[in-house]
Amino acid sequence: MKIVLLGYMASGKSSIGKKLSKKLSMKFLDLDDYIIEQECMSINEIFKEKGEVYFRRIENKYLKKIISKKDNFILALGGGTPCYANNMEVINNTDDVFSIYLDGSTSTMIERLIRKKSKRPLIASLKDDKIPEFVAKHLFERRPFYEQAKLIVKIDKKSKKEVAKELEILLN
Repeated sequence: MKIVLLGYMASGKSSIGKKLSKKLSMKFLDLDDYIIEQECMSINEIFKEKGEVYFRRIENKYLKKIISKKDNFILALGGGTPCYANNMEVINNTDDVFSIYLDGSTSTMIERLIRKKSKRPLIASLKDDKIPEFVAKHLFERRPFYEQAKLIVKIDKKSKKEVAKELEILLN
């Protein structure tokens, strides 16, 4: 089985994915890290030098490449991945792929992002009072894509360790 974790930035896709991969003895992959490796550029550099359209095109290409692999793994997507190029269709129409939406409320995501804002290029330049509107708008636009996942797990008021444990139980 291939497990695909999706959700908004700071929902814990990578950190929960790594914990879950240890618990289930599966390989962990991060789509953004894979793109960085393949393109020899950071995501920021790709956006700056080649634009978002180019990025979304290669993101789709690499997603398809990873999902077509024979081995089992846990894959963390970028926050925007489900929303472009029919990526949710690709994920949900592949037989051995199980998609999971790590669903955080708007207030949870705002709080997490303000705390770790410097590590998030999309919001690093925003003043704290602008983040709530940015996040609310993004979640409103993206939630219909995220909710196409086969399983939705609430992450509010839970540690990453607790979410990983909950997923381990659900997947066994």
